[in-house]
Amino acid sequence: MTIEIASATDVAGGDEILTEDALAFVEELHHRFDGRRRELLAARRARRDRIAAGEPLDFLSETREVREGDWRVPPPPEALTDRRVEITGPASPEKMAINALNSGARVWLADMEDASSPTWENVVGSVRNLRDAARGTLAWTSPEGKAYALKDDVRRPTVVTRPRGWHLPEKHVLVDGERASGSLVDFGLHFLHTAQSLIENGHGPYYYLPKLESHLEARLWNDVFTYAEERLGIPYGSIRATVLIETIPAAFEMDEILYELRDHASGLNAGRWDYLFSIIKVFRDAGPEFIVPDRASVSMTAPFMRAYTELLVKTCHRRGAVAMGGMAAFVPNRADPEATAVAFEKVRADKTREANDGFDGSWVAHPDLVPVCREVFDGVLGERPNQLDRQRPEVDVSAAELLDVASTGGAVTEAGLRTNLSVGVAYTAVWLSGNGAVALHSLMEDAATAEISRSQVWQQLRHDVVLADTGRTLTPELVREVLDEEVAGLRADVPPDRFAAYYEPAARLVADLVLADGYVDFLTLPAYELLE
Repeated sequence: MTIEIASATDVAGGDEILTEDALAFVEELHHRFDGRRRELLAARRARRDRIAAGEPLDFLSETREVREGDWRVPPPPEALTDRRVEITGPASPEKMAINALNSGARVWLADMEDASSPTWENVVGSVRNLRDAARGTLAWTSPEGKAYALKDDVRRPTVVTRPRGWHLPEKHVLVDGERASGSLVDFGLHFLHTAQSLIENGHGPYYYLPKLESHLEARLWNDVFTYAEERLGIPYGSIRATVLIETIPAAFEMDEILYELRDHASGLNAGRWDYLFSIIKVFRDAGPEFIVPDRASVSMTAPFMRAYTELLVKTCHRRGAVAMGGMAAFVPNRADPEATAVAFEKVRADKTREANDGFDGSWVAHPDLVPVCREVFDGVLGERPNQLDRQRPEVDVSAAELLDVASTGGAVTEAGLRTNLSVGVAYTAVWLSGNGAVALHSLMEDAATAEISRSQVWQQLRHDVVLADTGRTLTPELVREVLDEEVAGLRADVPPDRFAAYYEPAARLVADLVLADGYVDFLTLPAYELLE
């Protein structure tokens, strides 16, 4: 084999997960598909360059027949027919996985991407936990002696695993001396260790696919799935994928993405926070009409966000695919009843809008929110498993409506700048410590919201934005001043050793990203080089 594990230390569970068969399978995936992955990443950059040069973003003329054709994806398998409430969260550590499996949700999005920090321990631990969950043996005892195990009196959610996006590498796995794709490592290890058990349980190897920007990227995943099924002797179509529509280019190719996945397609999800990040990234230098106001003022009722979700529901139901709602960022705080009541109210309103719009289910990030989401969708669905019969023929979304950021309203403020810089540093520090999701100021922050934060500052600096609440013009000097103040505030709340280990490098990284002349496509790429 030409594959090697480039890690100086053994990782817990490595002897069980990094087996000869598993590594051989990952190596095969790399040799067959990594060249195309790299070509598609280059195509992303080339397309962004053309948009920056003035090429309009629009529905593709060359795929008109697909959009206008009369075709449908297969009906969802029984385990994915009713998805009215999905809980999201990392698959490692064991406690988080067990709590998700005991939450009462219909589906658990087992996240190896935005809610997970890709330490080698987390990557291997996630696959091991998901293997044990498929076997029904997942358990853990804390150092204090508290035992966590899977409950027998609660319907366990169907597991849908989210591997890393096409852009992320895995530095601990080298093939022919090159870093392997994080996507192929996550998928390969997970599929080899769980597919058969999941099928025997009446489920299957189900996946959420993140960060796609084109139907050609979906085609690559479909080819990976078909090869993997043939290679392991798994029936064709056992793999089912739900694609996160969380980039603005993908919003123009929803039909095409479902079409490329064919018999492996299950649905689409409105990945709202990455979608907002993508709009800022793609149109970062396109003029003031694309400057997004403070994140707190951008609701799902903003015209461009409304157009996106309406089109998603219509597209899905026309093709027989489920339409999944997105993540409301508000989370409860069991130590603060008032904050919890506010979170419940905001999440209930968000899920009510989605259910009334025709979504078949939605996401929550905390077990306490599962009953809230379930109650809302129960009220709309009743005994029906979904709303696939609701076709939304009245919806007619144009390219201009998808791109109408200017009608959002709201303002760019110094308060918003402070939030962006504080969240950017605090989240990145937590990510560097090995945790991919954290509640900050009663909001669940993950990589997507950190990306919004640092991207907004970069964009606003390039347009000499005047801050509405102070009248000051945003300059590099002002950013450094505010960043220093926010970092000082964080220092007061963090133990000195932890601050030095994680917050100081996080602050340097955020400063580099927002003040650099060039834009870095993903915060997690340079941050990954700082991970152990």
